[in-house]
Amino acid sequence: MAGFPPYVSRGVVAERLPSIFPEGTPNRTYCIRELAANTVFTALYVGAVEETGRFLGPVHVYRMTIEQEAKTADAEREAYATGVFKKKRQVRGERWYADNTRESVRDETLRDGLVAIGAVIRREDLPTTSSLPRYALKTDFAKLFDPALQGTALEAAIAQFQNTHLSKGALARVTIMRAGAAAGSAGVLVTFPNGETRQLAPGASSFIAQGVVEVFARRFLAQPAVLWLSESGNKIVMRDDRIANAIGLKIEADKNLPDLILADLGPSEPLIVFVEVVATDGAITPRRQEAIYELTDAAGFDRKQIAFLTAYQDRQSAGFKKTVAQLAWGAFAWFVSEPDQVMILRGGGKSQAHLSVLM
Repeated sequence: MAGFPPYVSRGVVAERLPSIFPEGTPNRTYCIRELAANTVFTALYVGAVEETGRFLGPVHVYRMTIEQEAKTADAEREAYATGVFKKKRQVRGERWYADNTRESVRDETLRDGLVAIGAVIRREDLPTTSSLPRYALKTDFAKLFDPALQGTALEAAIAQFQNTHLSKGALARVTIMRAGAAAGSAGVLVTFPNGETRQLAPGASSFIAQGVVEVFARRFLAQPAVLWLSESGNKIVMRDDRIANAIGLKIEADKNLPDLILADLGPSEPLIVFVEVVATDGAITPRRQEAIYELTDAAGFDRKQIAFLTAYQDRQSAGFKKTVAQLAWGAFAWFVSEPDQVMILRGGGKSQAHLSVLM
């Protein structure tokens, strides 16, 4: 068997994982949380790296102790790697986890996290009932935790790993999420369908609003127009009463309108899309939906001409996780990081906008 990789502390592993798997990485939480750091540390500790012939089992993680992790000699690491499977041998010291952590290590951190993202390989030649260890770190992933790798050399190695192992879709999401983070320090310039531009205040909400106007509207509406755009601290950023009046919609700022109102002027009967932008809170809820219906009913619109959209930065964002259970049936959700897709919350009512308009 090949030798062990250089010993590295759990702290260094935990520090590097968020850089290796940035915002936008699929199932990022499973890849960077403490359990992930402890799993990667243990894999390195027992030498479970691709092509070494050594493999990691969840038992290596949940039977590790504080005292054992401090033993850095190769012979001590080898003794733990093999001895942990011997029933009569107890690993001395304060254990990290109880035995019931097995499923979290196997199913979340490994299967849905590190294996899915291409950082860990899994032996497929073992029966599913086998107790033999079956996981190993990819070689170039393991190298990212070499303590001697620092500074620009580390950054270059991480970039190379990402380009090789993250899919094109995942890399695109990472790029978009980074752009959203950058929007927190500078204003966001939005270009409307009619060619006008507006500078929005810095922040994630403005970045999402920009995506709705510049990307969603152009991809999913035949002839898009922006009737209303507001932001916190500046209630009216964009208001087009000319088009609104032409289609019979009276926009009143004191009516607690949503963040955005779009119109599709392509169909014979215009479609009006009410949009809430969610960085942290404020989705299209059933109560919000009914309040807007009161406005459009009073204006004489058929409810088939009305659509509701909640826009998020990413499906893994805190805002989506917080509000997804509140979303109204018959509404849509859209994500800046996955611009070609729309989530439909299909309801049973007859008053929904025709789904085909947005598909």
